[in-house]
Amino acid sequence: MSTIVSHSTQAMSSSEIEAPGGQGKPPREKRGVPSGLWMSCGQCGEMLFRKAVEQNFNVCPKCDSHMYLSAQARIASVLDEGTFEEWDRDLTSVDPLGFNDKKSYPERIKSEQVRTGLRDAVVTGTGMIRARRVAFGVTDSAFIMGSMGSVVGERLTRLIERATEQSLPLIIVSGSGGGARMHEGIFSLMQMAKVSAALARYDEAGGLFISVLTNPTMGGVAASFASLGDVTFAEPKALIGFAGPRTIKATIRIELPEGFQTSEFLLAHGYIDRIVRRHEMKSELARVIDYCGKR
Repeated sequence: MSTIVSHSTQAMSSSEIEAPGGQGKPPREKRGVPSGLWMSCGQCGEMLFRKAVEQNFNVCPKCDSHMYLSAQARIASVLDEGTFEEWDRDLTSVDPLGFNDKKSYPERIKSEQVRTGLRDAVVTGTGMIRARRVAFGVTDSAFIMGSMGSVVGERLTRLIERATEQSLPLIIVSGSGGGARMHEGIFSLMQMAKVSAALARYDEAGGLFISVLTNPTMGGVAASFASLGDVTFAEPKALIGFAGPRTIKATIRIELPEGFQTSEFLLAHGYIDRIVRRHEMKSELARVIDYCGKR
C-alpha cells in the first residue's frame, strides 16, 4: 500500500495539489517567532525577553536570580567604559603531559577559544572604577569550567605582581566551577601555591585585595586566592565551596544544613563580608577603595 501511495503522489503535479479552501495553491507556511528572542529563568521559570535580560546584566527582573555573566560582560559592568587594558593576552597553554581524552589537550584549547572568544579561563588587566585605577581579573566558567591551568595561574600572578609594583588596589572576580585542570597534572595544582604566594607579598606591601565571589566559585579557586581577600563580596545565592554538596554528603554521611554553600549561609557564618547585587557592585567596590585610602 505504501508503494502505491508513493507512486500516486509522484504522478501528481504541484498544481493538482489544492490548498484548504480549494484555491489550487499550496498552503503558505506560518511565520514563527525567531529563535533566541526569549529565554527561561533557571530559578523561577519565567519566560523573559533575552535582550532585556542582557541589558539588566543577566539578572532576572522577576526573581532577581543572578545568571551567568561572561568575562567581557563582567568587565563592562564593573569598569568605566573604554578604560580596560588587557595584560598578558598572548599567554597560551602547552601540553606537558601529552594529555588525551576525547580529543588532545591542544585541540581542546583551540576549540574552547573558538567557542568562547577567550584565550583561557581568566582575563586580567587594568582599568578604572569611578575614576580609580585598579588591577582587575575575572575568571570565566565557560572556558573548561574556569579550571586553573598554568596560564590562569601565571596571568593572575603577573596581575598581582604588577598591582604590587604600581601600588594598585586589586580586584579578582571569581566565577570558576572547576579546580585544578587535570590536563596539566601537578603543574596545575602548583598554581594555587604560586598565586597565594604572590598575594602574600602583595599583602606585605600594604595592598588592598577585594575578592568577589560569583556563582560558581568552587575547587582550587575557592581553596586559594578567592578566600584570601582583605574584603570579600559575593553575589546573591552564589554556590561557593571546595567540593560540591553531593560529594560532601556522600563522604560524611550526614544531612547538610539548608542553604549550605550559598552566599547567604556563608555570610551568616562569617566567611564573606557582604552580599552585593550585581547592579550595586561597581559603587560598592569604589566605596571600599575610598574607605581604605587606596587610589
